[in-house]
Amino acid sequence: MKVQLFIPCFVDQLFPQTAFNMVKVLEKAGCTVEYNPNQTCCGQPAFNAGFWKDAKDVCSKFIKDFQGKDFIVTPSASCAGFVRNYYQKLFGNSSMHNEVKELQKRVVEFSEFLVKFLHVDDFGAVLQAKATYHDSCAALRECKIKEEPRILLSKVKGLSLVEMHEVETCCGFGGTFAVKFESISSAMADQKVDNAIKTGADYIISTDLSCLMHLDGYIRKKELPIRTMHLADVLAAFS
Repeated sequence: MKVQLFIPCFVDQLFPQTAFNMVKVLEKAGCTVEYNPNQTCCGQPAFNAGFWKDAKDVCSKFIKDFQGKDFIVTPSASCAGFVRNYYQKLFGNSSMHNEVKELQKRVVEFSEFLVKFLHVDDFGAVLQAKATYHDSCAALRECKIKEEPRILLSKVKGLSLVEMHEVETCCGFGGTFAVKFESISSAMADQKVDNAIKTGADYIISTDLSCLMHLDGYIRKKELPIRTMHLADVLAAFS
């Protein structure tokens, strides 16, 4: 199967290795991966900040950059959820209405694509560690992703997966929320990390690097005994 790769702007700039690892896993699953170097952002930051006109310009470029019939796979449930749930608010009464509806069907998050569309869940990955999984708000509520990452992690050799208390509670990132409401955001991160540490886990794993970036910043500042890891990085640890 041929797939198009959408790498969110912050992944491109801050976590490029995760993008390469996602390609590695997709190719092992038998996919031919194509990357359009003209791609930029899905438009979510501007939309969430209330700049809908600017967001529409960015979203229009996204639609142009990802034309075709192939699935568009991304390592971010946040970006996938935005395209699937909010593009209609910008293009619902426009000439691009039908094009957007077709696009929304093709945008899928990485773990969702592997389990629901490729039906592949074992990549021979190895990670000798104990981990707990963080459900991002976007994955859980916008993309309805809950079991797919856990199915994939259950097949990782040497990995012991334990659930933390209040696993579905937000980590406190929320994009600009973390900037506008720093104290609340930090308190939420503190609660999430504390719940993770109480499991005895070595790692917090998630589908969303935005959440992991937020949690990792808090962990580093407090010098806490736990690390973060994206699902794609785990699955790319082949034996």
